[in-house]
Amino acid sequence: MTSPDTAERPFALTSRPGAEWWCSAVIYQIYPRSFADSSGDGIGDLPGVTAHLDDLVDLGVDAIWLSPFQRSPQKDAGYDVADYCDVDPLFGTLADFDVMLAEAHGRGIRIIVDLVPNHSSDQHEWFQAALAAAPGSRERARYLFRDGKGTAGELPPNNWESVFGGPAWTRLVEADGTLGQWYLHLFDASQPDFDWSNEDVRELFRGVLRFWLDRGVDGFRVDVAHGLIKAAGLPDYTPPVEADSMGGDEPDVPYWGQPGVHDVYRDWHGILAAYDGDRALCAEAWRPTPDETALWVRSDEMHQAFNFPYLTTGWDAAELRAVIDESLRAFAAVGAPSTWVLSNHDVIRHASRLALTAENPQGHGIGPDSVGKPIADLGLRRARAATAVMLALPGSAYIYQGEELGLPEVVDLPDTARQDPTWFRTAGERYGRDGCRVPVPWSSSQPAYGFSATGESWLPQPSSWARLARDVQESDPESTLALYRTLLAERRSHALGTGALEWVDGFPDDVLAFRNGNVTVIANLGDASIPLPHGNVIAASEPLVGGILPADTAVWLEAAQA
Repeated sequence: MTSPDTAERPFALTSRPGAEWWCSAVIYQIYPRSFADSSGDGIGDLPGVTAHLDDLVDLGVDAIWLSPFQRSPQKDAGYDVADYCDVDPLFGTLADFDVMLAEAHGRGIRIIVDLVPNHSSDQHEWFQAALAAAPGSRERARYLFRDGKGTAGELPPNNWESVFGGPAWTRLVEADGTLGQWYLHLFDASQPDFDWSNEDVRELFRGVLRFWLDRGVDGFRVDVAHGLIKAAGLPDYTPPVEADSMGGDEPDVPYWGQPGVHDVYRDWHGILAAYDGDRALCAEAWRPTPDETALWVRSDEMHQAFNFPYLTTGWDAAELRAVIDESLRAFAAVGAPSTWVLSNHDVIRHASRLALTAENPQGHGIGPDSVGKPIADLGLRRARAATAVMLALPGSAYIYQGEELGLPEVVDLPDTARQDPTWFRTAGERYGRDGCRVPVPWSSSQPAYGFSATGESWLPQPSSWARLARDVQESDPESTLALYRTLLAERRSHALGTGALEWVDGFPDDVLAFRNGNVTVIANLGDASIPLPHGNVIAASEPLVGGILPADTAVWLEAAQA
């Protein structure tokens, strides 16, 4: 099968195994509501993405991953989908999507769309039909409805907790006012979980995949890809008190990583393989180790999986070396590329996370009353160095919008502005993810820093972002934007994405050093400066003076010609 836009796509439609575009691509995540607002309503949209495609070409990325833009009540910023085959009016229309896709392809940029298969919105027509149907009906069998425990069903079917806090079950009030069955929602109560043992559900998503593939998309990022299948009998489970919300540090959870989920992706793999052009699936699978993550990218399943063990590793040379080794070994063992990521829309931005002064589990967020707030200057310095390390690693890398500007987590959002369901379901105990989702600053002197011509912004932008705006950084050779441009250009020039890593020894324990092709990377994660070996400086995360590599700094060197 060939998609309608195949003739126009400026990409090679044939490639040899192991050299597909997604094996080495740098993929830029756009969170549409926070990227650029063309309508003036304070919410970013698809025409806003189209308007800034040239900026992404200038940056040097290969592809864009778009967080959800499908029709939704927006109870969880679009991750509660009511119609998987339409664009929410907040973001534009299907015609706007087609224009954006064509414009991106015309610039050599591929498009990956977010797919949310674990759950739908409670406004999805299927769930509305389930509410109107009787227990045991075909309509209810598409979701996880269960009778309650207790003498009158007054207790939930098990003790599971929602990722967003509170119970993972909500009881129905039937049309006649009586209390009825309970339904499972691992996230918000407005996001009921599908029952993936049901063939109707599987066929629905086959159709969704084909709908977007026929429009010409290059792949899918699959939300909660380690969910979908729940353990038989839905046994009780109590997570550790300080566990990550998505289960990334827990080995055995009855609703994460169940073996049956792999059958789903084998099915999807076959659907994508029927289309020309190396279409790709990327898993959001929060697993404790690279070996477990690699199970999602075996040769007949998905093509990429986010490397969350790498993302969650602290600023420590030995720990980073270990997770890089483990990742390269584990992914290579199943014939898949390693992926690398430092920030996304669900975690504290790495310009803040790498300088936190206290533990902060994933999903908790930081705010005005948090302990262990980040040290701003230190965080940015480490973030720039960490990015220099990441972009030199072989495989594919992901960049989250705004990190190329050095944007930090916004800590001081007022309580009245917060919109993350986590904030509400935990009664303010967890701040959630709003701090990494604040709209991008494009221009220091325009309303909303160029995000929206009206000055509207769905989350308030801090005044400190004027100096981080893209127009301020464009002409500054020392800016974070300039660093990203250089790293991406040199990564491409030296083919680092398709290279191989070789560790370089002879440095102190708190230094990370490796060679990829003819590029040597040295990152000083310690407190003291170290002398640099001879070589031509390709890029450095901080200015270098007198052949010395300062603390929290990384450099790319090319061997000097004899």
